[in-house]
Order: sequence, then structure tokens, then C-alpha cells
Amino acid sequence: MDDIWFMKLALEQAELAYQANEVPVGAVVVSSDGKILSSRCNTKEQDFDPCGHAEILALREAAQREKAWRLTGCKMYVTLEPCMMCLAAMGHARIDELIFGAYDPKGGALSLGYSFHTDTRVNHRFSVKGGILEFDCSKILSQFFREQRSLYR
Repeated sequence: MDDIWFMKLALEQAELAYQANEVPVGAVVVSSDGKILSSRCNTKEQDFDPCGHAEILALREAAQREKAWRLTGCKMYVTLEPCMMCLAAMGHARIDELIFGAYDPKGGALSLGYSFHTDTRVNHRFSVKGGILEFDCSKILSQFFREQRSLYR
């Protein structure tokens, strides 16, 4: 039940991104005791930042709040399967678990076969759970890209 509640918070962030004409992705970092450490959305367009992904921003904010780059015991909730950059950043941050909503067959690291989170050659591994509120997470993305395509017809 907690996974659904936290994913709904990530969806609220995705809605903020949508309203700002950003790709609607939201992320939330939660501590081992259930405290929300950060919640962010994509800001690539407004900040002209190729690293302005919700996951990266949420990890940075959580680390600043905790005054530690190691987010051991934390969970990351994100509305879209992370890209390679974000999945690797989660490993560097030492999160314990990633929970995501929609799968991304064209850009998601896991769908593309990059399993940094289980690779025994790296120094940190974490669990992954996908498909939480998948329909809701996919719906906002589909609506956004449908609207974007209609602008260029």
C-alpha cells in the first residue's frame, strides 16, 4: 500500500512537469523510516540542463537534506522507468530499492538490457519493482506526447 501512496506523490510531481511543458516524470526519495526526503520533477527544458531528470534532482535534494551522498536504506519512486544515467546514479547514491510506474521500451535502462542494479562487477546492488500504477503513469506521458506531436503537424 505504501508503494501506491508514494507513487501517487511522484505522479503529483509529474503533473507539475506537465503543467510546465516538461516531459511529465516525477520522482520521490523516501527514507527507511518512511520520511519523504525529496520530491522533484523534470526540469530539462526550463533549466536547459540535459541532467535535469526528476531522479537526478531528487537524489541531489535528498543527499543535501541528509548531508550525505549515501542514501542507504532509501527507496526511489519514479513514474517512468529510468534511463541509463539515472539508474547508474541510483547505484552511486546507494539506494536500497527503485519502484517505478511505466515501462520505457525505447529509453528505459532495464528495458534496453542495462542491469546496473544487479551487476556483480559494481560495488552496489539494489532491488527494482516496476509497473506500480503503470496505467496512470503511462497515461500522463501519452497525453503529453500526443499534444506535442499535434503542435508539429
